[in-house]
Amino acid sequence: MVVGKKWSMRASVVALVCAAGFSVAAQAADVHVLATGALSAAFKQLVPAFERDTGNHLLISWGPSYGASPDALPVRIKSGEPMDVCFMIGAALDEQIKQGVFVADTRTDIAESAVGVAVRPGIPKPDVSTPEKLKAALLSAKSVAFSEGASGTYITGTLFPKLGIAEQMKEKSVLIKGRELVGAALLRGDADLGLQQISELKAFHDIQFVGPLPREVQKVSVISGAISKNARQGDAAKAFLVYLKSKNAVAIFDSTGLEQPQTH
Repeated sequence: MVVGKKWSMRASVVALVCAAGFSVAAQAADVHVLATGALSAAFKQLVPAFERDTGNHLLISWGPSYGASPDALPVRIKSGEPMDVCFMIGAALDEQIKQGVFVADTRTDIAESAVGVAVRPGIPKPDVSTPEKLKAALLSAKSVAFSEGASGTYITGTLFPKLGIAEQMKEKSVLIKGRELVGAALLRGDADLGLQQISELKAFHDIQFVGPLPREVQKVSVISGAISKNARQGDAAKAFLVYLKSKNAVAIFDSTGLEQPQTH
């Protein structure tokens, strides 16, 4: 039974690739990928499976969907870094599509990502189940870390002002720039509490994941992918997009804190 299931999964991947119009043999290629860190935990499982079943090799570079650091995806795209496919927060990707960087009709919604809360090892988990309790947890924390990416933009631009603590949070905020995730800062002890996409926080098993932001102040972002207009391996990149919509990929996204994008 186990062997049959493994064979069935691999066969389904091959079928998906062929359905996109390519043979597996024709797809053996080095595919350059730029991706938001929100996908890092899921890709640790998905990439080896895709490479094994297609013969392609994915060369992945991570970075935030927003920001001005050298690692930020918009900065790297503007600099002309080679890429075949890019995965970003949907709104950020749409901006790049408008600028003519990506092929518009290849845009594919991959997953939805909500913002969560975590604390460094060794300290009590706060209650963040309501906006009032979240506010109290943020004000009582000695330092709060967040990224320069999509979640950090929301936290500083919307969440803190909505909670009425924008000024109080300035002196205790720790901005994590570039491709580094907030979990790494929590492990080092650089901050007591961290806010980031749930999937990025869950990539660190040694920190303490507290839970999602309360529904009233939650921010759910769609993560999307698209093929570069200058892609050298467009067919292989498209096969990867197809694979990320498979049942196996959806299950892995779910296990790493991501959800299927809703159809509106």
